[in-house]
Amino acid sequence: MKTVDPDDLASALAKAIVEGDIVNFRLLFAPFSPARRDSSQSFAMPKYAYLLPDDEMRRDAAFQRFLELVKRPETMRHVQGELDANRPAQLPSELILPLADQAVRLEKTSSAAQAYEILRIRARMQEEFLAQADAALDAGNLSTGVRGYVIAAGLAYDYAAFPEPLPAVPDYQTRALMLHGVYPERPEDCAGVRETAPFLSMALSYLMEPALAARLENRSTELRLAFFVEWVRRRDPTWDDFARRFREATAFARGFGARLERRMAESLGLAEEIEEQQGEDPRQIPALLLGRTADPGEWWQYLKEIACEHPAGVLFLARQAVGDCEILVPRYIADSEPARALGLLET
Repeated sequence: MKTVDPDDLASALAKAIVEGDIVNFRLLFAPFSPARRDSSQSFAMPKYAYLLPDDEMRRDAAFQRFLELVKRPETMRHVQGELDANRPAQLPSELILPLADQAVRLEKTSSAAQAYEILRIRARMQEEFLAQADAALDAGNLSTGVRGYVIAAGLAYDYAAFPEPLPAVPDYQTRALMLHGVYPERPEDCAGVRETAPFLSMALSYLMEPALAARLENRSTELRLAFFVEWVRRRDPTWDDFARRFREATAFARGFGARLERRMAESLGLAEEIEEQQGEDPRQIPALLLGRTADPGEWWQYLKEIACEHPAGVLFLARQAVGDCEILVPRYIADSEPARALGLLET
């Protein structure tokens, strides 16, 4: 049986807490953990170097605070007892709770959700964050309110996950396909051409769980619009890049459409138009939106990739048949408030 340096064990636990990392924390209690005296693995192995803090972290005040918590005699006795027991470890709640709270501070909501779930307080914590968020919105503190909803959404759990329940992850690719599953026969069938109030109801239900969106339904349209914009920008740090490509795609689509109408009036078909405007294929529009071409180039492939990278972007798109192909194009109501607020309108 090997010897495990208690300082290494304590430091590894404190590092997992300060990083809000439930995965590394649970690994330290796994059967093969380098923290176990009956394991062939060791903290000295290079592959486990990531579990230990570097010199900079060791000087950090937060790390020192959590290290002191870990090193309490009663805590270390409990930890060592669980590591020595020949059974699945019972993780110490006195360390799990600060880890969960730290994960929330770092907005590592999946990690926080797992930690709170271990403590059987996830649902209660989720409701508490929502209550605090609603209070912040009542007080006019939009940023804090949106952050509370972001955290609460991240604490949702999927009890149907296999082989064990896991944090629920928004499947925007599937949601986007459901949103655009039916070809729009009328302009009002397109998500982006709805008036502001109904658009926001649809958009917020798409971006978060419907139950969370329903909590905002009685808020003013102005507040929900500001909430929507703040949510998008908080969750999508590269939104401005998408907005720039969206404006470029809008300009390209408008120019191509004008030329097509003119050529059709002259009894020329799409093939002749494309040939005359060599290189200006309408399939460039979804490529502009995504920022690259997608294989196999079908509208649904572009939709799924845009939904993955910029979930809110699909709210301002529509399917459009052009000749023998179908593409995605920008589509929104004239002078759309949500589109304007997100920088999608051409200046």
